[in-house]
Amino acid sequence: MSGSLRPGASGWRRAATVVLAAGWTRPSPAAPPLPPLPAGGFRQKGAPPAAPEPARALPPPPGLDAWCERVRRDPRLFLSLCEQLDCTPDIWALHDWGGWLTPFSRAGGRRFDTSFFMCCLSEPPPVRPDGSEVVRCQWSSPSEATESFMKKEIWLVPPQFYEIRRLANFTSLSDLHKFCLDGTSEGIEKWMPITFLTANAMVQLLPGDELYSEDSEYLENVMSSGEKIEDIMKESKTLHRLVLYSHHVFNIHVTIQSKHKHIYPKTYIISKSRL
Repeated sequence: MSGSLRPGASGWRRAATVVLAAGWTRPSPAAPPLPPLPAGGFRQKGAPPAAPEPARALPPPPGLDAWCERVRRDPRLFLSLCEQLDCTPDIWALHDWGGWLTPFSRAGGRRFDTSFFMCCLSEPPPVRPDGSEVVRCQWSSPSEATESFMKKEIWLVPPQFYEIRRLANFTSLSDLHKFCLDGTSEGIEKWMPITFLTANAMVQLLPGDELYSEDSEYLENVMSSGEKIEDIMKESKTLHRLVLYSHHVFNIHVTIQSKHKHIYPKTYIISKSRL
């Protein structure tokens, strides 16, 4: 159930997540905090796609707060905003990164068909949280985001945690941007994890894991076992799974190689002291 799976009886809602990566020089302890995430990037109307380098956002236009409120009420007005600014959204700066379908966990639960996009920015531009969909912003490296998650300062749903750990493979913005430009989209997959309930943890099985099943039965059902996850792990060799011990304690186990150009995160196991 990867790639070709499409929403059917389960009724997934279409959604999108844009992962923003920006380069900056680490400030000194006395320096002001870094600016928060950008609201979006724009390109002057009629301008050709940029050269292969990280994108740069235009400054916020006058009256942006009023426009944000109008567009929130009627998304079709976004085109009117672009016409007034004589610009177009910089869709060329977006790179396909992956896709996730919410697994079944309980009857009637909300489920999403979410596409992930990567956008590399040369520097972090300012943003104005709208108090509705965006109430707070901060820039973090993958390791900082992971630590904040475990300290319960932020919360990440399993796909976000997986993608954060995937980003830990890259040591610089230029490496990440080059990876995006080198045809990563040729190997993009959309995954539907299978929920596997054990005696002391919830597991999300991903394609390639030895326990993952392509049987459509698991579109609307979970797997279960009375064994503890530690005993199950001892018998497992081919792994591609997230083990969820609590809302802020996740492990990732990966022993397989990607079938395409994309990369998987490395195995990440938390300290037992956090359990």
